[in-house]
Amino acid sequence: MWKELLLASVTTLAPSVTPGDVHFAHDTLRRGTPAQVGLDAAPIARMVTDAAAYLVPTPDHPNWPTYAGAVVLAAKDGVIVQHAAVGDAVRYTAVGPPPGRVGEELPPAERIPMRKDTIFDLASISKLFTTVVVLRQVEAGRVDLDAPVARYLPEFAAGGKADVTVRMLLTHTSGLPAFLPLWSSHPTPEARLAAAVATPLATGARPGGQYVYSDLGLIALGELAHRVTGHTLDVLVRDQITRPLSMVDTAYNPPASLRSRIAATEYQPYAGRGMVWGEVHDENAWSLGGVAGHAGLFSTAADLAVFCQMLLNGGQYKGRRVLRGSTVRAMLVNYNAALEPSYPESDRGLGLELNKHWYMGPLASPVSFGHTGFTGTSIVVDPLSHSFVILLSNRVHPDRGWGGNNPARRAVVRDFGEATPVRPPSRAAWRATPGDAATATMTAPLRRPATSGTLSFDLWYDTEPRVDTVRVESTVDGTQWSPLPLTLRRGGDRWSADGMVTGYGGRTWWRATAAIPDGTTAVRWTYTTDVNSQGRGVYVDRVLALGRGAPLFTGEGADASRLVLDRWVEARR
Repeated sequence: MWKELLLASVTTLAPSVTPGDVHFAHDTLRRGTPAQVGLDAAPIARMVTDAAAYLVPTPDHPNWPTYAGAVVLAAKDGVIVQHAAVGDAVRYTAVGPPPGRVGEELPPAERIPMRKDTIFDLASISKLFTTVVVLRQVEAGRVDLDAPVARYLPEFAAGGKADVTVRMLLTHTSGLPAFLPLWSSHPTPEARLAAAVATPLATGARPGGQYVYSDLGLIALGELAHRVTGHTLDVLVRDQITRPLSMVDTAYNPPASLRSRIAATEYQPYAGRGMVWGEVHDENAWSLGGVAGHAGLFSTAADLAVFCQMLLNGGQYKGRRVLRGSTVRAMLVNYNAALEPSYPESDRGLGLELNKHWYMGPLASPVSFGHTGFTGTSIVVDPLSHSFVILLSNRVHPDRGWGGNNPARRAVVRDFGEATPVRPPSRAAWRATPGDAATATMTAPLRRPATSGTLSFDLWYDTEPRVDTVRVESTVDGTQWSPLPLTLRRGGDRWSADGMVTGYGGRTWWRATAAIPDGTTAVRWTYTTDVNSQGRGVYVDRVLALGRGAPLFTGEGADASRLVLDRWVEARR
């Protein structure tokens, strides 16, 4: 499908995709090889190497290791092509004061190695399970997404929230503040929950008028589900999601008997907890008894794989339906599109994050979804390729001050994305070398100045929208460069650009054409990226420039050796 997009300086008909274009799978997870699902084996193997690289300080995370350990799992078309563990689940007993924050390590014999079935504190990935529980109540007719939350929680109306709807809580547009230290401000779980529900809107906020990611909204949704069903959230998640899907290692408040399988998290002496291990890390969830709408769930990579596949299957797995297909499709709509100019990171479906290149990388698209968790967890699901990548880490072990794990998230997802071949129309294409804060140029000097010239070439692009761009330009004197307006075609589809493209390119090749101004002596392609996050990248093939029907540049012929390449390389896949 197509829609009109406003992308930076470009107003054009550009390729896009909507939830209506998604085709749900009917897959059951099983082990297999990358080749079985058309993936290259080397990048899939590199996922483990790159995950392990962050067990020590790295150039993009130089002061401490990113995490003590991690588990990675990746699948396509139901085939699990990678599942591996690196590092330690439990390594530290405490951490020293800032600025050094030196971790106090266990003796090597007492450390617990990470295993593929290690159980992790999911942190905010718990929000997805709360979302599914709430949407099941919508399907049952107990909850209306556009009804005020106060219809189900009368006390929620306090603090200017009478018009806040259920949908606004799921899309984080209610106007609630992001966080309050309930655990230290109120004496009992009951008082903390009451305070969360009664929290007023942030100063100047109005329902639906802004995007602020809020734990408090999900705490309220967890209690809403309790009120309308009469069952607590942990029971609802168990009975409506994990038990039907046989997710046997997924639960709140895991029993002490499983402690040896659980990854430790943070040293929290300020909360009187010491090294948190086997209890929820989030202080508010812990103070609410371990069960809350925003955090508290523990799980394994294998269990989460079932959850991801259930969503790729349109809400069902192995014959057990959790959600209707129409509900899953509704989850993928970007309800915050109108807020995006003011809040660029606001893309949200119902409970899901959408199109977030900062951790989805080349799997990002307008309908790709996922979530991250503060403890170092993340899932990325691409319904277009029927793929997902799970990275579970204990990055807060032993201290959150050691920093985030976004570079590791990007590295592992980038590897998976690189495993999908981009097959050039010819024997080989030219690819802009991936890199952050980089500029790559490829210049084609013409045999003579153009007269009545035309340019044509094949283009494949997938970049971070707005900030990573591909420009096609011409020059007369080699100093001043001007954009070349483009027409792009594929089959019966046709659209135009003013010399620059960005964002989702449809994951396909386009034939681009342009008129070359008289006197042009060279044309060039420039790929520019910002400081982090990328898509799959940019490829150019079969370059041909003509002037009055005679060749000015033939990229598949003798002129190929005349290309001036700066960070462009030959690519066969």
